[in-house]
Amino acid sequence: MENTAIDTQKKFQNFFWKANETRNGVCPVRDIIARISDKWTILTIYALGGYGTLRFNEIKKLIGDVSQRMLTVTLRNLEADGLVERHVYAEVPPRVEYTLTPLGYGLMEQLVQLAGWAEDNSQAIMKNRKG
Repeated sequence: MENTAIDTQKKFQNFFWKANETRNGVCPVRDIIARISDKWTILTIYALGGYGTLRFNEIKKLIGDVSQRMLTVTLRNLEADGLVERHVYAEVPPRVEYTLTPLGYGLMEQLVQLAGWAEDNSQAIMKNRKG
């Protein structure tokens, strides 16, 4: 068990070293974490993962308080990163739908673990905030 803890610690130190070493350049870890860690990205991933293929206004309605501009920027970034596919249908009026890619589903699986941890620990965290 102790060996596993040491390996995990070394892994974390390696991630930190790589991210810190390249702080003045482009660090893939920092860049990706920065891109996917904002609340609109996470909520958009959850919406598409939980409800499947959706249109823009359906995503906006599910999230609720996101502005049209922020959702547009979020979806463009997710599409550029290969996490979301955008399908445009040649209809009048045009219909556009968004869906998670396999890469997006992989991210969603990780975010579900994070959300589970947050839910499991929310009472302790809220208690610490008050104290």
